[in-house]
Amino acid sequence: MGWSILVWALPVCLALLLVSAGIEDARRREIANWKNAAIALLAPLWWVAVGLDPWPMMAIQLGVALIAFALFCGAFALGQMGGGDVKLIGALALWLAPLAVMNMLIVMSIAGGALTLAFVIEHKLLKREGAIEIPYGVAIAFAGLLALREPLVNQFT
Repeated sequence: MGWSILVWALPVCLALLLVSAGIEDARRREIANWKNAAIALLAPLWWVAVGLDPWPMMAIQLGVALIAFALFCGAFALGQMGGGDVKLIGALALWLAPLAVMNMLIVMSIAGGALTLAFVIEHKLLKREGAIEIPYGVAIAFAGLLALREPLVNQFT
């Protein structure tokens, strides 16, 4: 049995955490720190389960996630993104290969743009006052779930 059960169980846990984070962000406009922490802390188990070498592969995973986190900290500093969203991107990036992180960020941007457009239209149609709060965690979770299907589906090819 060994690590093989983790190859299936860990992505399922990640998927459940992503769905939960997306729902929570849509409802409350925040993502609980424990969810982001759980996603980040489960990633090293995933690395071991899929057989990543500590050097250089685990180091690359960590480096890419730190770069993604740092870039989006800039968006947070400019008030363009919430802290929970930034932490979710960083935690999710720990799970994905570098190219998959890029693909996830592209899908996240497209989904986030569509979500923003829908919220702007709703805001204008309902003639609401004040700033629009976009639950970007929904777009991040959506992109993460699409990226997550790769390690599960590619097991059979």
